[in-house]
Formats: sequence, C-alpha cells, structure tokens
Amino acid sequence: MLFGLVRKQKILDEETIQWLIDTFEWSLLEFDAGVFFDESRLVIPTNAHFPGRVDSVDGMARLIFDHVRTYAGMPHWPFVVLDQAACALPSTTPVRIEGPMRGAHALQPPVTGQSGQIAVSYDPALVSNPEALIAAFAHALAHHLGQAATAPPPGGVEFWPQATEVLAIFMGFGLMFANSAFRVPVRSCGSCGPKADRRAYLTQHQSTYALALFCVLKEIPDREVLPHLKKALRPFYRQAVADIRERDEVLSRLRAVPAPQGASAILS
Repeated sequence: MLFGLVRKQKILDEETIQWLIDTFEWSLLEFDAGVFFDESRLVIPTNAHFPGRVDSVDGMARLIFDHVRTYAGMPHWPFVVLDQAACALPSTTPVRIEGPMRGAHALQPPVTGQSGQIAVSYDPALVSNPEALIAAFAHALAHHLGQAATAPPPGGVEFWPQATEVLAIFMGFGLMFANSAFRVPVRSCGSCGPKADRRAYLTQHQSTYALALFCVLKEIPDREVLPHLKKALRPFYRQAVADIRERDEVLSRLRAVPAPQGASAILS
C-alpha cells in the first residue's frame, strides 16, 4: 500500500502562489485594508451590477467605466475616458489626490480648479465584449492607483503588469479577469498608460487563484461565485479555495493588516 506516500498535487507552483499572496498583502498595506474588508464587493458581470443602456458605442463605454470606477472606490479621481483613436491629451500639471486614495471617505474634488486629468483609453471593438472591457478598465485604474504606492510590488517593476492585475482583482474584478484571460489584439496609443485592450498578463488559473483569495478573505460563499465563473474554471476555483483555507497563518496575517490613518498622493 502507498497511502502514506501519496501527496496532494499543488494546483499552482508554490512560488507563484506565494507571489500572489504577497501581492495581495502589498495591496492591503498600500491601498487600504479597511476599504477592502468593509466596502469592496465582488463585482458580477450582469445587468444587476452594470445597469443602463446607451445607444452609442462611446456612451456605453463611458457608462461601463462609470460603474467600474464606482466599484473600485475611485469616483473622485479626475479620469477622462477617450476612444483610443483620439486619446492624446495636452500636457497637464500633475494630478493631486487628497485624502484616501479610494473608498467612501475619499474627498471629492472641486468642480473647478482641478490640477489635471488622467486619460483612460478604450477600443470601441471591446464594447461588444463587456467582460473584457470591464477588465481592461479595471486594469487601467489599478495601473494609476498603483503609482501611489510607497513601495514597489513583490518582484519589483518587472512584474508591474501582473501586480496591477492582482490589484484590480483585489478591488473586486476577479471574475472578469478569470473569464477573459486571453489576448484580444487591439491597438492603442502610448500616451494613455496601459493599453485598453484585454491583454492578460496573468494566466486564467493565476487570476482564478487570486479571485479565490479575494473571496476567502471576504467570506464569499462558492454559490455566489461559481454561476458567474467560466465553467472550465469552476473545478480549479474549488481547489484554490480549499488550498487557501488550509493556509491559516497566511489568512491570519492578511486579516491583521491595519487600515491606514489617511493619505494623499501626487501622480504625474
């Protein structure tokens, strides 16, 4: 009998799992653990979370973006949404975000006298693929939010695209990242930060593991997640949840991250 020699196979290699956990911890430390535990919600790709209908492509893109920035806790940021074909903006002075970076206690900017705008571009072709567009917008917000960090993400700037995808999943958009973790080849200009296409930097399994980490920390039951997750990823999600729940020390450490006392940042 070989019962004593059988070992449970890891669903991801341990180095990748540790990096995902470390990047979640970086997100908690840098971007308000209090907002995460008290306010962040799992965003569902349905009409219930993205209500409304606009006849124009540009109008639909702006409507979706408004929902994304609200769920991200960043409605006070001075974003401007532009078709990528016209995304160049005149140079502006740096944007200053006063107070908390996100959440219900963030300070609303004045109607006039803003120091600048932050452009977020989109490709009109993605409006017909809402999950990919939502993920692209969330990644763009995470890119700009990440610039306010006081420390680089785990692995350094070399892992910036991957770390900001984890940050977007940390903000609640994990379902869209897992479901659309493939490349949609879309062009974009270089003046608007990250591309507005859905180029996945995490694999679908890495995104799903990060989604599971979000849901375990938030105590979201499987029944609220699985119906909205791509069918092929559901067994992996269950395995990821089981793996995370066995990591008592990790969960205790992440849940003990304190909320910040307040912050502000200047973004160039």
